[in-house]
Amino acid sequence: MEAVAGDETVGELLRAAAALVPAEHYAIAALVAFSVFAYRFLELHVIGDLLRGLRGGRVELVFHPASEIYHCVASKCRSLHGRYLATPWLASPHLQTLFLGISGRPPSFTYKRQLYTVRDGGTVALDWLLANLEDGIISQDASTPLVVVVPGLTSDSDAAYVKHLVHSMARKGWNVVVSNHRGLGGVSITSDYFYNGGWTEDVREIVNYLHQKYPEAPMFCVGTSIGANILVKYLGEEGENTPVAGAASICSPWDLVVCDRFISRKLVQRLYDKALAFGLKGYAELHQPIMARLANWEGIKKTVDTYYRRCSSASYVGNVSVPLLCVSALDDPLCTREAIPWDECRANKNIVLATTPNGGHLAFFQGLTAGRLWWVGAVSEFLCALHDSSCMHRQKAGDHVLQSSLESSIDKSPYVSIMGDGMVAPVTNDGSDNDEPPSNQIDNGLKLNNGVNDSQQDEKDHKSCISVDETPAKTPAGSAKQQGEEHYANKIHDAIDPVRRSINQLSRYQGKSVGLLAYIAFVTSWPLLGSLALIVFRKKFRKPLSAKL
Repeated sequence: MEAVAGDETVGELLRAAAALVPAEHYAIAALVAFSVFAYRFLELHVIGDLLRGLRGGRVELVFHPASEIYHCVASKCRSLHGRYLATPWLASPHLQTLFLGISGRPPSFTYKRQLYTVRDGGTVALDWLLANLEDGIISQDASTPLVVVVPGLTSDSDAAYVKHLVHSMARKGWNVVVSNHRGLGGVSITSDYFYNGGWTEDVREIVNYLHQKYPEAPMFCVGTSIGANILVKYLGEEGENTPVAGAASICSPWDLVVCDRFISRKLVQRLYDKALAFGLKGYAELHQPIMARLANWEGIKKTVDTYYRRCSSASYVGNVSVPLLCVSALDDPLCTREAIPWDECRANKNIVLATTPNGGHLAFFQGLTAGRLWWVGAVSEFLCALHDSSCMHRQKAGDHVLQSSLESSIDKSPYVSIMGDGMVAPVTNDGSDNDEPPSNQIDNGLKLNNGVNDSQQDEKDHKSCISVDETPAKTPAGSAKQQGEEHYANKIHDAIDPVRRSINQLSRYQGKSVGLLAYIAFVTSWPLLGSLALIVFRKKFRKPLSAKL
């Protein structure tokens, strides 16, 4: 009883002592605790900016020591050799990214829209802002530089950061066009294909169309966020064969697997994950009828990492052959610095990588009023310096105008299925022999399609295969042996056909000699061809031999 009484006495004493502390002190302590939590949670860097004398963080450049792009182009850009100071009241990557999505304070102007039909029947909205707004047209022999902008995941030409870039380049006297992803920009999906983080076919076709229509205009491309991933992947696939003279990649995710793990790591990153899912949900609801018909949702869940690996642009950096400026913020809340391919960028003489300590995702707000984006000025400086130099990339004469991407079915369709043995197989919509590719009728009636799509090409290759005559032979009734031999020959043809198709795909991707590939096909299929030759020999000489006997 004495111990209990003693405990009660101690408790009463503590409560009495606590009551002696003024309420204002508790409020101050709570405010300090909340401030510390908010500072760490929001990743504020106001104190760091003050300690640096409000000079901002230095822009760090990564490039090859013998890079002509750096010495002749990037070295002349003041933005890339200075510092970046964020708007003081947005001194947080999360505040910057949030403000960009809510307001962004974009300039006000109106686009001129052009609807372009790609080869598979899909529709892409091209939104133009021309340097000469009075004419409203571009002459085909104009030498005014042209900038093609590829937006982010669910963004379109109305996004604040896109408008900042477009307006800045148009003010410098350049023509700008935003290539909206199919299904975005208020345009319906008109084919059985959707865009995804590794879908480069639309960029490839738009670039080739614009190059054909305006052959005298130097063409530059700027990709943002997932659009930057698509752009860099396209440049890596094309190598020297692209007509793009120079490019810029802004806040690219680079490695989609790493970024996927990153946005699931912390509470604040999981909020971004929810926000991205919300945007994609809106896209799916907008096109629900066609998605419900084509999507294999169970297959998607099982192959997410496979899709991410195949679509990541980090694997294609080494093959980029055009001058490329890459800009990333080290505090990007979506595209982590862990995914940046530092060594690959340093090894490629065509790439200059610029990183800043702060900036958020596609934000980089500057000034007290947050009226400018730092990366827009940096890209503008780089492209103008590149245009005035001798380092612009020029497509080699005789290169194919329409190039196919890496022959990956996962790249060509966002939906995959799982076979019984665990292998990944694409969900495709192979057309019949009578299917005709849609013509690409533009405003001026120009047809871009000089070929056929892959599925139709495979059908034509199948018809032109001369190893086995597919015409049904007239066999006498009761000739079971001959029917068996013909059935065996058809089986051999079915076995050879996948090898032939693989060689055709390899030829389209690598551009190797047809003779060399034919030799490889002959060697790899020799056992099957030998059996086939034996059957043909028996059928040809059976009757003369039996007559002699």
